[in-house]
Amino acid sequence: MKAILYVSHGTRSKQGAEEVRRFLESVIDLVEVPIQEISFLELTKPFIGEGFEQCVNRGATEISVVPLFLLAAGHIKKDIPDSLIPLRKKYPHIKVKVAPPFSVQDRILNAIGELVRSVVHDVNLEDSILIVGRGSSDLAIHDAFTRISRGIKEKLGVRNIQVCYLAAASPTFTVGLETIIQKARGERVIVVPYLLFPGLLLSEIIKEVNKRRNQGQSIVHTGPLSSHRVIKDIVIDRALG
Repeated sequence: MKAILYVSHGTRSKQGAEEVRRFLESVIDLVEVPIQEISFLELTKPFIGEGFEQCVNRGATEISVVPLFLLAAGHIKKDIPDSLIPLRKKYPHIKVKVAPPFSVQDRILNAIGELVRSVVHDVNLEDSILIVGRGSSDLAIHDAFTRISRGIKEKLGVRNIQVCYLAAASPTFTVGLETIIQKARGERVIVVPYLLFPGLLLSEIIKEVNKRRNQGQSIVHTGPLSSHRVIKDIVIDRALG
């Protein structure tokens, strides 16, 4: 019997974890697979091992692991595979397949364009966009964000677009925000969190944006990527693939 094990990152924010669960429950309702379980890599229970065991207890003979991760960094390349090693050994008769991360897709870039236009209806050449990634020491992530920034720039037609990171890479969010505000010279700044779900990281971004707005800067931010329907479509595709 086929099973799907969804794996999200996890968060210290109870509200953020509930948002993930609600999102995945809405996905589960649309996927006609008899066994579906939700798990988290870290910080939030149930972890991968617990979710996997639950699939087995429910009669799974084939498990498709669907990571809810935007890009291929350490979590995809090492942490999730490492978590599955003891489970594969314990249940050698169960076929395990791991879906790829979302990667850089044109439909995600189109979705970002729509999210930007939902908060700024008149995007123009003078606007500046700051893309905020989670951050990683993996060089492939930097290459991915180069493609992301190039794609968004083409779709929105803005002149100034920059990337910064919340951790493990530079420029940091604080430095990136300060730099783009200086370059904008009073023109509007649009902050795009390249994050799937609400949580402490998104709260940090919103707090800093609000601070700058209170200081007189023309600045707005979009919501998490999961607020656009395309993310649900991608997860469903991965689940059924």
